[in-house]
Amino acid sequence: MTGYSRDRFGREWFDVDLNGCNTRNDILARDLRQVVFKPGSDCVVAKGTLRDRYTNTTIDFVQGAASSKVDIDHVVALAAAWRTGAKQWTANQRLFYANDSLVLLAVDGPANRQKSDGDAADWLPRNRGYRCRYVARQIAIKTKYDLWVTQPERMTMSDVVSDC
Repeated sequence: MTGYSRDRFGREWFDVDLNGCNTRNDILARDLRQVVFKPGSDCVVAKGTLRDRYTNTTIDFVQGAASSKVDIDHVVALAAAWRTGAKQWTANQRLFYANDSLVLLAVDGPANRQKSDGDAADWLPRNRGYRCRYVARQIAIKTKYDLWVTQPERMTMSDVVSDC
């Protein structure tokens, strides 16, 4: 983890697609249902409902204090990406990675904090029905960004995929 910090991945929730909305709100709008935007805004999600893939629960999202119920997860965590190749990237490559919609998923906040910066060998979603898609998404991300896979991670991924 030499040299790692969240700041190495650029400004949080940067509008990389230049649609006028920050990435956090783009992901909330994509992943929540019954989305209501803040009055006068086409971007800021005020509330909605998340069917959380990690826990298989339904979470009501309300912008503000209650928003800690819903996090935007980097499916392959920034620190995990750093450890497996992102350390060598340019600042611009890291910024785009941190804001790539493939990498991001709205999820249960406590589950995301439990996952922390773990990889598949360290953490899998409690919802067993989502594990195949979770590992497939991690593989897609690691392939797209040419990130390597540790041996324990490879073994876990192989075990999960063999049960799909």
